[in-house]
Amino acid sequence: MTLPGNLIRTTATRLSALYILLFSIVAAGLAIYMTNLSISMLTSQTQQALQEEVAGIEALYQRGGITLLMRTIDRRTRQPGAFLYLVTDPAGRILAGNVGSIEPGLLVPGDFAGEAFRYSRYGDNEGRHLHKAVGAVINLPNGMKLLVGRDLGEPEQFMAVIRKALITAFVAMVIGAFLIWFFIGRRALHRIDSISRASQRLMGGDLSGRLPVSGSGDEFDRLSKNLNIMLERIEELNTGFRQVSDNIAHDLKTPLTRLRNRAEETLAGNRQVDDYRSALEDIIAESDQLIRTFNAILMISRIEASQSIEHLKLMSMRPIVEDAIELYEPVAEEAGAILLAGKTFDADVRLNRELVAQSIFNLVDNAIKYGGNQERQSEVCLAMERREGRICIVVSDNGSGIPERMKDKVTERFFRLEKSRTRPGSGIGLSLAKAVMKFHSGELVLEDANPGLRVILAFPVPAAQ
Repeated sequence: MTLPGNLIRTTATRLSALYILLFSIVAAGLAIYMTNLSISMLTSQTQQALQEEVAGIEALYQRGGITLLMRTIDRRTRQPGAFLYLVTDPAGRILAGNVGSIEPGLLVPGDFAGEAFRYSRYGDNEGRHLHKAVGAVINLPNGMKLLVGRDLGEPEQFMAVIRKALITAFVAMVIGAFLIWFFIGRRALHRIDSISRASQRLMGGDLSGRLPVSGSGDEFDRLSKNLNIMLERIEELNTGFRQVSDNIAHDLKTPLTRLRNRAEETLAGNRQVDDYRSALEDIIAESDQLIRTFNAILMISRIEASQSIEHLKLMSMRPIVEDAIELYEPVAEEAGAILLAGKTFDADVRLNRELVAQSIFNLVDNAIKYGGNQERQSEVCLAMERREGRICIVVSDNGSGIPERMKDKVTERFFRLEKSRTRPGSGIGLSLAKAVMKFHSGELVLEDANPGLRVILAFPVPAAQ
């Protein structure tokens, strides 16, 4: 379909057309009403002035007779904007005045004539009565008659000006409305088409596409921004799903293969009861590790989908940190590491205690496992800080740290550094902490401790504080 056809089919164009039609009707009605009212007022003023002039002429005639009347008429006809005066004899011949001729049959005595008549001025073509006026006829002695009138050219000119202005305004309004309809409507249609094309790409599976944003801040931009945020979220979840699928296929294949090989090795050959028991215990331990891994994956999925059963509650962060220190001191001692308790303080934060505690436990456990090296004993410190208006939990160690280029990678599920692949673990501790912090509207930050690594859980301070 052509562009004009598409424009006509849009709701915005139809509403604009209805608005223009309504505005035109109202504007025309108002202009006609004001024009008629103005003309009526001018006509009324003309008639009133004419009545006053007739009364004055009659008074002059009664006071000074025909001589004073003729002298006064002669003087007044020479004044600018004068009334119309016409004196005729009984035969209808013009004796004095500023009127060239009038329509026949008008010099009938009577009251004020409300009907308009045609007349000609001196210098007009003979027999052509081009001008319109209203007037009254006064009988004089000896069959003479006096016509006193007022030209209606001024009201007619006013009406012509109003009519011309109305037509000009209406034409300008129609042209302007058409131009606005064409350019703005076409722009809106183009934006809708671009959104439609982007939607088709998205339906085709290309989640990297985004809806166009012009920067004007109108309703199309607001809609596009909200949909782009939704698409980013969908793409993030879809990417996470693919990563989980790939990582499960890659990283869980090894423990499953190890389970099968262990069971096959145990069944092969003659074994004692203790051998079977030992093999089953190893298989159970390996299975428990797999179950914990799947539970962690399920927890991350629920957190990222914001489907956690527990609601966030306002509580102090300090007891959680102190419980983690108390719980992992024996673990650190058994592993030959030193767990240091840093500064703690009372600070209320809206959080889910179980999720935050699990994240802290994972971070401390990772620091104990991977923080040390052959040159120095592993030292792990758990503390609290205030930083840029946020409450932070900091887990630091004195190990070899994480290269800067790998800091974004280590928060992905099942990602493990080469040096950590020979040690126990599944590589989801940091990804779980990242998901927990996102659920709490906080941030997971990795910093260099020189030497070692500082992992920071930064929580937003509640508005009440």
